[in-house]
Amino acid sequence: MDDISRVKNLIIAMRLIGVFFIFAIYPLMTWIWPSGWGWTPRQPEYERIIAGAFATLGVFLVIGSKYPLKYINLIWFTIWLNLVYATIMLLMVAVDRSGEENLFGNIPVQYLIAGILWYFIPKNIRRLKKILYGVR
Repeated sequence: MDDISRVKNLIIAMRLIGVFFIFAIYPLMTWIWPSGWGWTPRQPEYERIIAGAFATLGVFLVIGSKYPLKYINLIWFTIWLNLVYATIMLLMVAVDRSGEENLFGNIPVQYLIAGILWYFIPKNIRRLKKILYGVR
């Protein structure tokens, strides 16, 4: 895949992931699949904070999707946030099996999101910024 195709796909991925963060995280944690997306025992206050943080990140991903190469730090932040979040959840399940449904819920999804964004980051960002934005 060439870098121009990667940027086009990155735009789509940022928008879809952003909308997912804005509209899906909270319902998944509270109503749709709390055992696969929440904590055991339930911690609704903490889960609302997490959902709000992801929704905020989602808004910035949607906004940043217009010029993804100018927001490359936001993309890398999203990648690392998802990797760290999923790894912490994985370690929590390893210590306390009560949350093992997370192995089929939020943990693989968080790793998948990180992988998708990483895959679509162009390999030669500096050259592309010159071509697309006239940036040195």
